[in-house]
Amino acid sequence: MITSSISVYWGSFVHDEWSFYLATTEQGLCFLTLPNETFQTMEHWVKKHISRPVLIHDDNKIAFYSSQIIEYLKGDRKVFSCPLDPHGTSFQKKVWLSLIQIPFGELRSYSDVAASINHTTAVRAVGTACGANPIPIIIPCHRVIGKNHTLTGYRGGIPMKARLLTLEGEDI
Repeated sequence: MITSSISVYWGSFVHDEWSFYLATTEQGLCFLTLPNETFQTMEHWVKKHISRPVLIHDDNKIAFYSSQIIEYLKGDRKVFSCPLDPHGTSFQKKVWLSLIQIPFGELRSYSDVAASINHTTAVRAVGTACGANPIPIIIPCHRVIGKNHTLTGYRGGIPMKARLLTLEGEDI
């Protein structure tokens, strides 16, 4: 049996001093790098999580997604309306769905997120799922902080997390 390959379209954009790479399937955005990550970060993720991917550079395919992210980074967008295609375990997907429910400008603790998915003892696993989030910013793991209101790990680094929260009106 021969399985067909999956087209994964990718492109990049720059906003201020930050560079991003995006990958999308026909179903939606599947991966977004943060500024401290490279094309190789995206390429490695795609090859690990998508069966038989064919990477195709196509800035037109990613323009819809990049324009929404740029609007957010400029302070002109609070809600994203783009289709997503996150790849992960069922637990990770539950966490990511919970994160999407956190409104712009609001924060939750890892404990809050664990409770929202009915896994109150899975606080560390929630943190791990946040760290594995393939679509940061749009799936807003930056809105999750420590129970004592401290900034904790972020794939893009704590300064970026703080900047995103400041953009959303949080005084962290």
